[in-house]
Amino acid sequence: MKQPASTRDIGPRAGTPLWLYMVTATLAGAGLLVLSSVGLGADQFRHLAGEPLVWILLCMIVVGELRPISLPGQPSDNGAATSLPFTFALVIHFGLPVAAVLQVVATVVAGTARRHAAHRTAFNAAQYTLSLGVADAVLRLLRPEVNVGPWVPSDPAGLAAVAAAGAAYFLVNRMLVICAVAMHERVPLSQVLFTGIGQQSYVNGVLLSLAPLVVVSMVHSVLYVPLFALPLGALYASATLSVKRDHQANHDELTGLANRKHLIRRSRREINHAQNRGEKVGLLLLDLDRFKEVNDTLGHHTGDTLLQTVAHRLTHSVRPGDLVARLGGDEFAVLLPKVRDAASAREVAVRLRGSLCEPVRLEGMDFDLDASIGIALYPYDAPDYELLLQRADVAMYVAKSGRTGVETYDPAKDRNSTARLSLYSELRRGLAEGALEMHYQPRVDLDSGAPVGLEALARWRHPTRGLLLPAEFMPVVEQSNLYRAFTGQVLDIALAEAARWHEHGRDLPVAVNLGARELMDPDLAATVAAPPPHRLALEIGESALIGDEEGTTQAVHRLRDLGVGLSLDDFGTGHFTLAQLAGLPLDQVNIDESFVGRLRDEEPTVVRAAIALVRALGMRATAEGVQTAELADAVREAGCHTAQGHHFSPPLPARDVLVWLGSHCARS
Repeated sequence: MKQPASTRDIGPRAGTPLWLYMVTATLAGAGLLVLSSVGLGADQFRHLAGEPLVWILLCMIVVGELRPISLPGQPSDNGAATSLPFTFALVIHFGLPVAAVLQVVATVVAGTARRHAAHRTAFNAAQYTLSLGVADAVLRLLRPEVNVGPWVPSDPAGLAAVAAAGAAYFLVNRMLVICAVAMHERVPLSQVLFTGIGQQSYVNGVLLSLAPLVVVSMVHSVLYVPLFALPLGALYASATLSVKRDHQANHDELTGLANRKHLIRRSRREINHAQNRGEKVGLLLLDLDRFKEVNDTLGHHTGDTLLQTVAHRLTHSVRPGDLVARLGGDEFAVLLPKVRDAASAREVAVRLRGSLCEPVRLEGMDFDLDASIGIALYPYDAPDYELLLQRADVAMYVAKSGRTGVETYDPAKDRNSTARLSLYSELRRGLAEGALEMHYQPRVDLDSGAPVGLEALARWRHPTRGLLLPAEFMPVVEQSNLYRAFTGQVLDIALAEAARWHEHGRDLPVAVNLGARELMDPDLAATVAAPPPHRLALEIGESALIGDEEGTTQAVHRLRDLGVGLSLDDFGTGHFTLAQLAGLPLDQVNIDESFVGRLRDEEPTVVRAAIALVRALGMRATAEGVQTAELADAVREAGCHTAQGHHFSPPLPARDVLVWLGSHCARS
């Protein structure tokens, strides 16, 4: 069972409450060990060191430390040690010094074998010593004859004293551990005090009840002691199987991180605690960038290894008490049970991204990792876990699409808000009722002034808000399942109008815009293959061609094979490079209005160079957003072939297109 989330070997910072607590407990345990050992005397130690019984017990204690009985929901190395019956038997029979020395030796051996940090091993040794010291004190108080020499409980009163000493051991040991856990995870003591108390009490009670039997075996024959390995082994195997099932049900098999089920349960618990305390809870959603490329290029085995590396880095970059979970694929979540504000959550997110920056070397290659992270806070952004996760997902999508790395939830950017859901329903109804209209903006030749084409621009006739422009409804189309129906209607309407104009002697191509989802639609080729190729041109935005470059390039080539005119739209907005442009079979490049406007600057060299390269690649350059005669002259001098904009004509309703074409074709 992988446990990449364990951070208990990370030493606390000097001066913190946890550091002070661990130092105090360690010094107290060491002092008790020294004082009790001095009281025993060197001669007695030498005598005991020569006893086979002591060495057999030491071996049993070491094995017991290495094979603790783990409990569901607890780390596998943090359960009830099966060494407890033997250590407690030593307290009963010989007293604290022998038991404490053997327990400390076993703790150091087990800590070294598990590669625990020195501070953790020292604290564990001190914790055992203090707990055994309290048990020894209770036993001596209730049964003074223990002070005389080796003692064997042989009456009800003696067994009652052993039970009281065992209860004292359990309570002190648990409190020492729980206080450290609470400070390590930065949660109130009350929150963890009773966690798993029933299971812990039962298992420790069973182990402590074996101690008197071990004492009796020690007295009769040293050979009886190793026989206790059999029932303890059966108990260990049964508990391990139970823990394994619990772990599998609540953790991801590949990375060992918490799974979605565990995250949901823990998040709801932390939100309840935060509600009672008036505090805040943060949820971070993290998605790896370009992970699909690794899987596709080097296979799933390498991808799995990369995910395991990511899991390790994330769990060692969060704060103690934070929970890292894998939701599936390359998507991870981080729960922040206590967070001051959005700025604190952002600090954690930035640290997580920083932990992934160091290249990972796999299969002889270096991989650069990066991630997009969305942040949502309870109660500011959501009142429950489900909505918190949804809004963290919204923020993560904004971070990924905007390439900003980290984003906190912003209702203004939430495409799933109530208003957007309402708009989605209305748009779906509008498409079914034929509320979509098309306006057409002419494109003219800059030398002759003659119309050379029309761009189809969608409008939605809303029942209460009137005619809506694309900016008001296209985000809903792009983020929903309406894109196919929308694109189909746009093509049907535009091509029907083009056929009508053809009947009136106006045979101009109509350009229709495509987004990323429409471009990758496998049914697109069949849809555009029906009309005559010269009547249709497709404009593909820069943003649609980034991301899956190989897939989009293949899609563009399939459309080219159909004979459809192809244009790159919005060129100059910063998403696309001239090097990428050279590899596409395009007829035309539409220079974005923001880029065209730079021709009015004192140094328009970059724009002129871009237009010259477009021409050198054998493509026509079209200037968009030409609003004035001055700008029309500037784009013509810069080398553009055609242009469109309000200087020539605003977008026209279909009924006005023939009139406009008639007047302008006559003049040209």
